[in-house]
Amino acid sequence: MAMQQQQHKQQERCTREKVPAVGRVAIIGGGISGLAAAKQLAGHDPVVFEATASIGGVWKHCVYRSTRLQTPRPDYEFSDMPWRNRDDPTFPTHGEIIDYLEDYADKFDLWRYIMLGAKVVGVKFLGGPAAGFTELWSGTGEPLQGKPMWEVGVSTSDSDDDVQWYKFEFVVMCTGKYGDVPRMPVFPPGKGPEVFKGQVMHSLDYCKLNEQETVELMRGKKVVVVGYKKSAIDLALECAQANQGEGGQACTMLVRTLHWVVPSYSIWGLPFFLFYSTRFSQLFYERPNQGVLRSLLCRLMAPLKAGVSKFIESYLSWKLPLSEYGLRPEHPFVEDYASCQMAILPDGFFDMAGRDLIRFRRSAGGWCFSENGVVLDDGTEVEADLVFLATGFEGKDKLRSVLPEPFRGLVVNKSAMMPLYRGTIHPLIPNMAFVGYVESVSNLHTSELRCRWLAGLLGRRFPLPAVEEMVRHVDGETEAMRRTTRFYRRHCISTYSIHDSDAMCADLGSRVHRKPNWLAELFAPYNNQDYKEE
Repeated sequence: MAMQQQQHKQQERCTREKVPAVGRVAIIGGGISGLAAAKQLAGHDPVVFEATASIGGVWKHCVYRSTRLQTPRPDYEFSDMPWRNRDDPTFPTHGEIIDYLEDYADKFDLWRYIMLGAKVVGVKFLGGPAAGFTELWSGTGEPLQGKPMWEVGVSTSDSDDDVQWYKFEFVVMCTGKYGDVPRMPVFPPGKGPEVFKGQVMHSLDYCKLNEQETVELMRGKKVVVVGYKKSAIDLALECAQANQGEGGQACTMLVRTLHWVVPSYSIWGLPFFLFYSTRFSQLFYERPNQGVLRSLLCRLMAPLKAGVSKFIESYLSWKLPLSEYGLRPEHPFVEDYASCQMAILPDGFFDMAGRDLIRFRRSAGGWCFSENGVVLDDGTEVEADLVFLATGFEGKDKLRSVLPEPFRGLVVNKSAMMPLYRGTIHPLIPNMAFVGYVESVSNLHTSELRCRWLAGLLGRRFPLPAVEEMVRHVDGETEAMRRTTRFYRRHCISTYSIHDSDAMCADLGSRVHRKPNWLAELFAPYNNQDYKEE
């Protein structure tokens, strides 16, 4: 019966097959941000170009078999569609998330906007030589001017030579920060993968294998996993699981930069949200472009902030064998939280380390390949048959690959961050928005609220500031990040997420304070259900 229902659902999901030669809004990418944009901009009959044969983005194409969400269900749901089983305490699997996203597309009839297997290979600007260098954004400050501003090149075949071009007034980039373009380490001549006699694979290629193929790939081999973030940790655990029993080999994690890892969202019995995710707790952390009084408050509260970080660090050091394995970071926990670097540990990770199926080697100064493995900065060699590069992705390179000059060179600022006003609009790139490039504790909430803000902008519910003012605002965000964490080269709003949401609500003319009473307003966590459309 369940299979028949699923087949019936698939038959009802009629995607877009034709695209008008001239349209109003194009959305590039069918992941979480693309779906949120399609729902919020439905009144403009948008066209969603998705390069693959399915929606879901990284949750469909950049996950391992063991990958789970890192936040509880209620913190990762659309405001207008709660999880059916939102009281389930387990973190959702990637399969559950794909089902949830497909149900979202079903509920709001988004399939009719989505064109699957449509890869955007290029974008041309039609707005003239002045480009984005005007006093008002896009020349007039208006996002929709009644004329095409961008031409989008789309390939629906395996050949990039077979391209159809479509014109749009506005383009929303939702290609995301992850997937497609792997970040590859650079080595001196004679010290790269070419000298290694074994196999080298980026985590992106590993994601394309099924469970049996991954086990066969790793079983009985000496494996090195380069990295110590979420994808590297999950990959090392899968490697250890594949190598249990006779003939198994230990997996070695090559760690360059240490970050704090968390076993659960409970610290000494207290819920994690108390420390960073209430309006009261965020009062003490710097926010962009704040006034003199708030700056003074943040300075006065510096000992309290340091105490909170130490309190969390004490629990993690007691709960996890970080010192035993040389994995205790020297920087404060808050710096990882403020830069969205904190990772949730999968069950059994340190159990595998205790059984000597996962080992750790530090190489803060770099490493290179040898014939038989990898060589650390101290000259020691770690033998390997297989080296996994869990070194991340170059999401901004995806944007550079399709944007024309001069906009290609504006994607990042001197701090390597995308300079986006309200995390959505680039002050110098006209008639284009970028959604999914700002990180938070709940990226889904961050994207949904930005798409709602974008719908308000396109609906002329509020004007944009002048370009110069938007640039100053963006610079203020960069400076706030720089003063909060050494890992500021990421656009993360974790320590001021409620203030960030307040600003977008104020632009839209919506309520800023969303709780039923002042006690809840100060001490209860905010989630997507607080931002249901009024």
